[in-house]
Amino acid sequence: MTIAEHQQPSIDPSALAALDAEVAGPVFTPDDEGYAAESATWNLALQHRPLVVVGATSAADVQAAVRFADRHDLPVAVVATGHGAFVSADGAVLISMRRMTDIRIDTATATAEVAGGVEWQAVIEEAAKDGLAPLPGSSPNVGVVGYTLGGGLSPMLGRRYGFAADHVRSIELVTPDGELRQVDAEREPDLFWALRGGKGNFGVVTRLGFGLVPVTTIYGGGLFFPGEHVAAVLTAFRAVAASAPDELTVSFAFLRLPDLPFVPEPLRNRFTVHVRVAYLGATEVGERLVAPLRAAAPTIIDAVGEMPFTAVASIHADPVDPVPTYERSVLLRDFPQEAADALVEAAGPAVDTPVLMIEIRQLGGALAKDPAVPNAVGNRDARFQLFAATVGAPGMEETFAPALAPVVQALRPWATGGVQVNFLSAYDVAPERVSAAYEPAAYERLAMLKRRYDPKNLFRVNHNIPPQA
Repeated sequence: MTIAEHQQPSIDPSALAALDAEVAGPVFTPDDEGYAAESATWNLALQHRPLVVVGATSAADVQAAVRFADRHDLPVAVVATGHGAFVSADGAVLISMRRMTDIRIDTATATAEVAGGVEWQAVIEEAAKDGLAPLPGSSPNVGVVGYTLGGGLSPMLGRRYGFAADHVRSIELVTPDGELRQVDAEREPDLFWALRGGKGNFGVVTRLGFGLVPVTTIYGGGLFFPGEHVAAVLTAFRAVAASAPDELTVSFAFLRLPDLPFVPEPLRNRFTVHVRVAYLGATEVGERLVAPLRAAAPTIIDAVGEMPFTAVASIHADPVDPVPTYERSVLLRDFPQEAADALVEAAGPAVDTPVLMIEIRQLGGALAKDPAVPNAVGNRDARFQLFAATVGAPGMEETFAPALAPVVQALRPWATGGVQVNFLSAYDVAPERVSAAYEPAAYERLAMLKRRYDPKNLFRVNHNIPPQA
């Protein structure tokens, strides 16, 4: 489908020229070379066709783009890495943050301050020089800002230190009125509360300051088991998870990996169970905690050991190259034997399904505790999370929906009804699905604040919280 077939609105060329003159970074329209690359996202399931793309180099560029959108009554979309690209930016002003990559580490206060386009691996490596670590997710090239605004669930450090949003100290933000605001617990506390969990509904974050933790090494990695041992592996997983200290996080995934060069040969074209381990503590203690998993069945690959924190992305081994992904998730109050049996029946080795990865991630620990400075992150009572994903060509949401649905349905009896904000997908754009990511009172407060800061709902190219009527 061509750009013209999308019936894009038109903008006076003189207005575009004025924007181009005001912005230090590049400005692209659909006919320009570089437009497609600047609009591209990591999640290729969605192809953005914005009216204008602004390659921001500073907060001033972001302000100019937001004010342009406001004057012309256009929605605003933001892209850094595009892992969470699930809502179309067609006809919008798209602000690309990829040029804003400054990182500052303050060893004395154990804090980091990063610009809006920074990816996690860059922070991990910079902080490691000072013996510190942030709270990243499983993927090394996810953007820091989007991940943190959505809560930030770290499968390595979360059970020990809580959500990444709990550690935010300061936020520099361009609000929908084009103003640059410095937001923290003292300055605009309502907005500070909303941003930490409210994702991208309140403006464009140009700088983010957050606390770091004293972590340099971790005992972790992956254990890969043949599919025929799935029952024994899940029994061992449940036992280890039940007695795990907060310093230990375990998860597992059912994998159906294709025969491709980046997939280790022993894992290709077969059903395997990938158990992920992350332990903050002495190696000998970690080995003792993981021993029941190792004893559950023969492994195809045993890659668990002590590693520098800079290598933590190897634990989950998420893909780093862009792919079209289709995902569903649900939070669970528990994962008893009956739930394990139901999951095997719905998606185990005897089932023919195009779903490539089905994960059960352990939560609890510090993730279940309220932070010292309250924020909008909700659903802290869940003890596990189900996440299912597959890949295909762009625009295949309806094709994969029937395959993903039985996985979620199988664990429905143990579902809390909630979901984490960062795990909302293209199937979760309806208001009732977005609201499930929050406690009811928190969602109502977010809608009220949305009315205060974004009454025109310019920031709606997201999992939207509409302004309260």
